[in-house]
Amino acid sequence: MPDRIFDFEKDFAGSLRCIPMAVRLKLDLVGIKLSLRQWSRLDRDQRGRLLEVPCGGAADRHTIGAMIEEWVTATGGTIDRIDPADSANWSNTNTVPEVVVLQAKGEDVSAPSLSQWRALTDQQRFALIKLTRPGHENKNFVPAMREFGLFLAD
Repeated sequence: MPDRIFDFEKDFAGSLRCIPMAVRLKLDLVGIKLSLRQWSRLDRDQRGRLLEVPCGGAADRHTIGAMIEEWVTATGGTIDRIDPADSANWSNTNTVPEVVVLQAKGEDVSAPSLSQWRALTDQQRFALIKLTRPGHENKNFVPAMREFGLFLAD
């Protein structure tokens, strides 16, 4: 799983002030809900390590979970556990998720075709799904679609 900060998030996540999508994906896979406050209490090296550390299998996920728990408790915080994410929603390349189609429609842009969806990386598909969450501004959905080559800028 390539871990990178997307162009659409560089203005707020490039400095690691905010949690990049690559780290959000790992947190979801590990089953940890990390608040922005908890993230900001980690030092820059710890935040960078979370971006770089691999998260390919169960052993990696266990290591990441233990690291985060150690670091957060060292700052006086507690870990909120969630059900580890089922990657089926972003790794499923048999259909474009309805939430992505609806968000695209709401933004007045074309949803990705099935072939475009299949060509995206897991991290790109995860980002698009995350950018459709209800109750969030989701202003980066269209910039992400553009960055991923899903449509051309006007």
